[in-house]
Amino acid sequence: MEYTKQSLTFDEQADLIIGRGMICNRDELISCLKNVGYYRLSGYWYDFRNLEGSFKPGTEFSVVWNTYAFDRQFRLLVLDATERVEICLRAQLAYGLSQAGGAFGYLDSANLPRLDSKQYDHFINKCLEKHRHSRERFIEHFKTKYGDAHKLPPYWVLAGTMDFGQVLTLYRGAPVDIRNRIAQQMTVSAKVLESWLVCLNTVRNICAHHGRLWNRVLGTRPVIPHDKQWHEPYEILPDRMFGALSVLSHLLGTIAPQSEWHLRLLALFDEYPTIPKMHMGFKAGWQTSPLWEKWLYLDDIGNVNGRSLEAEVRQIITRAANADRMGEGVAQIDLGTQIQAIFKGSGEGLELPARDEAQREVVL
Repeated sequence: MEYTKQSLTFDEQADLIIGRGMICNRDELISCLKNVGYYRLSGYWYDFRNLEGSFKPGTEFSVVWNTYAFDRQFRLLVLDATERVEICLRAQLAYGLSQAGGAFGYLDSANLPRLDSKQYDHFINKCLEKHRHSRERFIEHFKTKYGDAHKLPPYWVLAGTMDFGQVLTLYRGAPVDIRNRIAQQMTVSAKVLESWLVCLNTVRNICAHHGRLWNRVLGTRPVIPHDKQWHEPYEILPDRMFGALSVLSHLLGTIAPQSEWHLRLLALFDEYPTIPKMHMGFKAGWQTSPLWEKWLYLDDIGNVNGRSLEAEVRQIITRAANADRMGEGVAQIDLGTQIQAIFKGSGEGLELPARDEAQREVVL
């Protein structure tokens, strides 16, 4: 079919939108069209349209714009988390592979045994391209000092120029023992971790290219572990962003246990209470998931009698998480007694925040 639509002025675009039933201030609408664009915004009012193209009765542009603003901040938060994962994987792979195969071990395909010849050649060519075009000072230094003898730098330098896709390829190609060792540090299997990295690579690319993320249906879905915490009392599904957020929650709990990323995400939800989280995969009861309950609990604590308790409770949660990763058998520890002691010490007869008794237990 031939494309016959013509370019419209901003005024004509506004008239078209208003004519289809959008409730708005025309000048504000035109300003948003100039700054963001009709086509980009159309993805955020899609769910408000009728089949024939008109808007559903009562559709307000302020709601559409609010969703757009939320998605922008949401992408930045998700990108922050994926960056932490990417940098950690770079470091782990560079260390493990260089220890096993030497500083330039990747130049021998035998050291990346899980890549076929086509995949290996593509990986090396991309490394060469990135190295050739990089203007990073550490790369310029390497070229100046060692370029006469080496076309590419050692693992730990090369990793600094890799994108998430290359990191994923390196993990896929690594020997089984190195893959398993890294996955074990993340407390999942190598198969599960690889599926997570594939999913996060897609999510990261959506963020980097400013795509609509909040209600995205994931084409590359993470494998959900068999661990009880992923299924009881709430079943985490992999098809929407809640699944990807749960993966990031788990990984950051290992990579950066002191991070406030979870709290910033919850604060964003509080800032935009009208966003329908069900479209992100948050279904009734998600707050009971062990992966999220402790952060919701911490988010509720705030300040009591002028005393900030958040840092003290965070230390307890972090110590328990670290003990669990060290295999000290506290995967299902009841932290209520320790946290209760903090609250009792802050005021006579003080009780925990007003949540039901089941939610007062912080379970890792």
